[in-house]
Amino acid sequence: MTIQPAAFATTTLPVSNPSKTTTVHKKLTLIQLVFLIYFEVAGGPYGEEPAVKAAGPFLAILGFLIFPFIWSIPEALVTAELSTTFPGNGGFIIWAHKAFGPFWGSLLGTLKYLTCVINMAAFPILCIDYLEKLFPIFASGLPRTLAILLLTILLTFVNLTGLDIVGYAAIILGVVSLFPFILMSVIAIPQIDPHRWLNMGQTGVKKDWNLLVNTLFWNLNFWDTVSTMAGEVENPKKTFPLALLFAVILTCFGYILPLLAVTGSVVVDQSQWEAGFMAVAAEMIAGKWLKIWIEIGAVLSAIGLFEALLSSCAFQILGQAELGFLPKFFERRSRWFNTPWVGILISTMITTSFSYMNFRDVISSANFLYSLGMLLEFSSFLWLRRKFPTLKRPFRVPMPLPGLVVMCLIPSAFLVLIMVTATKIVYLVGGLITIGGILWYFLMKLCKSKKWFVFKNADDIQVGEEE
Repeated sequence: MTIQPAAFATTTLPVSNPSKTTTVHKKLTLIQLVFLIYFEVAGGPYGEEPAVKAAGPFLAILGFLIFPFIWSIPEALVTAELSTTFPGNGGFIIWAHKAFGPFWGSLLGTLKYLTCVINMAAFPILCIDYLEKLFPIFASGLPRTLAILLLTILLTFVNLTGLDIVGYAAIILGVVSLFPFILMSVIAIPQIDPHRWLNMGQTGVKKDWNLLVNTLFWNLNFWDTVSTMAGEVENPKKTFPLALLFAVILTCFGYILPLLAVTGSVVVDQSQWEAGFMAVAAEMIAGKWLKIWIEIGAVLSAIGLFEALLSSCAFQILGQAELGFLPKFFERRSRWFNTPWVGILISTMITTSFSYMNFRDVISSANFLYSLGMLLEFSSFLWLRRKFPTLKRPFRVPMPLPGLVVMCLIPSAFLVLIMVTATKIVYLVGGLITIGGILWYFLMKLCKSKKWFVFKNADDIQVGEEE
C-alpha cells in the first residue's frame, strides 16, 4: 500500500529503534563516513589499470576526468537528497517503496544487495592478486583458494566487532593506502613527458570498449550504498551531504593523479596494464621499496573495500527487516557489539559463493545488476520530486524537475550502454537474479500472509514532513 500525500502532513520517518540506535552504540562521525564512502566507491587507484590496457593512456585519462561529472556527481547528489529526506537504515529500498510501492522497493533491494555481495567477492581476489606478487604460492590452485577463503573469514570477524571500529579502520587504511601513491606521483614529476598522455594506444591493438566502460563504471560507482547505514550516522541530515562532497573530491583526485604520474613517466607494452600494474610502475619510478609499499597498500585497500561494503550489505538486510520486507529475525544485532550479525554472516556466505569467478566477470556482473538498480533508483528520485513536491528535504538538489530529468538521463544513457555491451554470462547472471528477485518478493508475501514468520508492518512507516 502506498501512502498518499494527505497521510503524512505532520509525520516523520522513524530512523530505527531509537532505544537501540541512539544510546547503545556510537554513531558514525563525518570523517568516518567520508572514508567509508571512499572505500565503498574506490579505496585507491588499485583497479584503474585495465582502462589503459583497454584503450591507451589518453582515453583512460579522459575517462577518469569526464566520468565523475556524468556519473559520480549525479549519483552523489541523488544520494544526498534522498538520504537526508529518509534518514533510516534501508536507504534506496525506502526510496523505491515510497515512489512506486513495496514490490519495487523489494526488487531494488534484491538487485542492489546482490550487486554489493558480488562486488565484495572481487576484493579478496584483488587482495590475493597483489599478495601473489610477493608470495608466488598464491598464484593458483589450492593455496590460492584457501587464501581467499581464510581472508574472507578474517575480514568478516573484524566487521562483527562494530561499525564504529570499521569507521576508524577505514580512516587508517585510507591514509596508509593513499600515501605511497602521493609519494610516487611526487617522485615521478621530473620523469613526466606530457606528450605520453596523448597516446591513443599501440598500433595494431584493438580497443576493448567493454573493458574500458566497465573499468570506469566499477571504479566510480556505489555512491548510494552508504545510504543503507543512514540510521547509524551522527546528524545524517547535515553529515551526509558534506561526507559525499568530500568523498567525491578525494576519490577523483585519488584516481587521476597517480594515473597522470604513471602514464606520463613510464613507457611499457600496453598489455602490461593489468590490475596490479601500479606496483610495477612504482618500482620503475622509485625502486623496489615503493613497489612493496604499494602492494601492501593494495592489500589494505582491499580490506577497507570489503569491510565498507560488508557493513552496507549487513545494514541493508537489517533495514529490510525493519521495513517489513524480511522477517524480524534478520534485524537481530550482536549483544556485545550491536552489529547486525545475521546480515553480516549471510552476506559473507553469498560473497564466498561468487569467489570462483574471475575478476572481469565479477565486475561485469556487478555493473549489470547495478545498472538495472540505478535505472529504478533514478526513476524513484524523479517520481518522489513529482509525487511529494512539498516534502521537507534537508538537502535539496538545486534544480527544478526538468533539470533533474536531464541530470538523470545522461547517466541513465550510460547505464543502458553498460547493459548493451555485457557478455552472455553477465546476461545470464543478471537475468537469473532479476527473476529471483521477483520470486523472492512473492515468496515473502506468501510467508507474511500465511504467518510463517513474524514481519513488521511496512505500511505503517511514514514518509516525512511537508514544508
